[in-house]
Amino acid sequence: MRATKNALQSLRPAQVCQALLAALEASEGRKRKRKRDQTPDTIGLSIKRCLLARVVQEDPSPEAFEEWLLNYPVKCHTPESSGAVSAMARTVLEEWRLAHSLGGFRAWLEQGAPSDDAKDEKPRERPSP
Repeated sequence: MRATKNALQSLRPAQVCQALLAALEASEGRKRKRKRDQTPDTIGLSIKRCLLARVVQEDPSPEAFEEWLLNYPVKCHTPESSGAVSAMARTVLEEWRLAHSLGGFRAWLEQGAPSDDAKDEKPRERPSP
């Protein structure tokens, strides 16, 4: 899918973050299949989920989004995890930029970020080498 310049300019942070929230929900399916301690994953996904939900709620303008993200760790009032919040804000900024520069990523987001991980199935067996 090739996006026009006008379509890219009309993309709002809330739209991208809503699709990223859908992708996070799909990752929950993958998380349930892991057999290791997932506490760090859960903490990181929780921080990202809160950040994305806040973007959807506040819907900052595309022009002000980078500054909004950079200021988010100060506004979220979690000094004990400010490093993790800053890291997630940078990750969301990278995904925002990716949605503008990579048509395939944008198309995936526009389709609702579909993922096989969202299915509640057993993982497929990998063939032996």
